[in-house]
Amino acid sequence: MSQHYYSKNPQTKSKPQEWTYTLRGEAFRFQTDSGVFSKNEVDFGSRLLIEAFDEPAIEGPILDVGCGYGPIGMAIAKAFPQRHVHMVDINARAIELAQKNTVLNGVENVSVYESDGLSGVEQQEFSAILTNPPIRAGKETIFRFYEEAYAKLAASGSLWVVIQKKQGAPSTEEKLQQLFGEVRVADKKKGYFIFEARKV
Repeated sequence: MSQHYYSKNPQTKSKPQEWTYTLRGEAFRFQTDSGVFSKNEVDFGSRLLIEAFDEPAIEGPILDVGCGYGPIGMAIAKAFPQRHVHMVDINARAIELAQKNTVLNGVENVSVYESDGLSGVEQQEFSAILTNPPIRAGKETIFRFYEEAYAKLAASGSLWVVIQKKQGAPSTEEKLQQLFGEVRVADKKKGYFIFEARKV
């Protein structure tokens, strides 16, 4: 497998860096490195997803799939301190960074662990699942994740996805419609779509 940020053990030479970024009005310090997604800043799609997300109306934990070094899961955990947020990624380097970053920023209502898709997630009945999916992993991988997410959500729980139009937003919307039945565009900007698919 070629080296991507969704490789389990990136071989890219480590070049650690640290910077600050504000999400949902909260300043975060992030330690990042080579071999992880968007190492120099929080990417536009993730920012849009973080800002668009609404707290679920139902009880239950929240899951961030493909958490990278942690911006989405940490921002949501900080915004909703009464919720427990699970943060998972296949990339061991990303997981190590996410664990460091939660400590660095005093975010305690989280569990950070390695998982290929949702295969390592034992928790059931999530109130919400968020993802900025690894487009280069291919449509088959991403669609399988949508199916796994559906199974892990509680009734009335929602899957939140950010995806660009040119990278497959129409086919994602169609797949989510087939799976969930209820899909809305929560936001769209600069070619990016935020879909909320609710499990009815």
